[in-house]
Amino acid sequence: MIPNEEKKGLKPATKAILAILLVVLVIGGYYGLKFYKVYFAPNITGNEKYLYVRTGYTLDDVFKEVKHKDILTDVGSFSQAAAKMELARSLKPGRYKVSKGMNNRSLINMLKAGNQDPVKLKFQNIRKKENFAGYLSRNLEPDSLAFISLLDSASLIEKYGFNKDNIYTLFIPNTYEMYWNITPAEFFDKMRAEYDKFWNAERKQKAAALNLSPVQVAILASIVDSEALYDKEMPIIAGLYLNRLNKGILLQADPTVIYANDDFTVKRVTNALLQVQSRYNTYKYAGLPPGPIMMPSINAIDAVLNRNQNNYIYMCAKEDFSGYHNFAVTVQEHERNAKKYRDALNKRNIYK
Repeated sequence: MIPNEEKKGLKPATKAILAILLVVLVIGGYYGLKFYKVYFAPNITGNEKYLYVRTGYTLDDVFKEVKHKDILTDVGSFSQAAAKMELARSLKPGRYKVSKGMNNRSLINMLKAGNQDPVKLKFQNIRKKENFAGYLSRNLEPDSLAFISLLDSASLIEKYGFNKDNIYTLFIPNTYEMYWNITPAEFFDKMRAEYDKFWNAERKQKAAALNLSPVQVAILASIVDSEALYDKEMPIIAGLYLNRLNKGILLQADPTVIYANDDFTVKRVTNALLQVQSRYNTYKYAGLPPGPIMMPSINAIDAVLNRNQNNYIYMCAKEDFSGYHNFAVTVQEHERNAKKYRDALNKRNIYK
């Protein structure tokens, strides 16, 4: 027989408590889910690898950026989290790596702390200052004009001990890590530090033994680099040009004529091109040109410092178009080599 108490079911007070608990659980679950969605739910779409926050950006600018680039799944939840975490007060510019599944809290903490992903800059064999400034502006925040203005700044050049013609030798080609929002002035300071590190006592001693300054070594290396298709020929070519310098013979380097004419499509240096009036035309002006004709590689610089000691005075591209050169001590031997190359050019109808 069932007791009367059990027949009656739960007491009203118990039912009320259970109802209250259920309401609390529902409300708690709702706010817990909302809290999770605002701070901890995955919110990065993965459509972009980086979020760029430019110098001077406000929080509104960041909202526009994430909308325009479709970086976030839910901009509204990010906006709520940003307000609660006071992102506007400590937003830092930079290049931030974002990955699919990242949550708002992690992203906001990263933006507040300025934990950027550094840029890896790798530059070599860039022909002119303008090209270099363009390369930098494509990989760093400042535009090319900001870099060019400093490259042409007399105060900066004097500070580092260069002039407008040779300031380009400041940059030692390599791979460097730096933050995307580095200022042009900070960039040049870093490059000067790298320059001083590269031109250690050993390299300076080798340059002095050649009666050249580090700047002159780099200028000569730019010619060697332009001439040599293969690194193993660089020390031979360097030795040849040093022979000409030491004997007071015009360098007569074709790449300097091409540079002076500002036409890098030239495949054959003609007599007309040799007439250009420029200090970079080593067929007309003795010694080294006033500045580099390209950013020389470290291999080319070291090739000059460790030049092959030879008696060569002349060189000419091989007629097989292999990229190698025929070297000569006498003008007679050189003329024979030059004729073979001219005949090969004519055969291929290459006249300019």
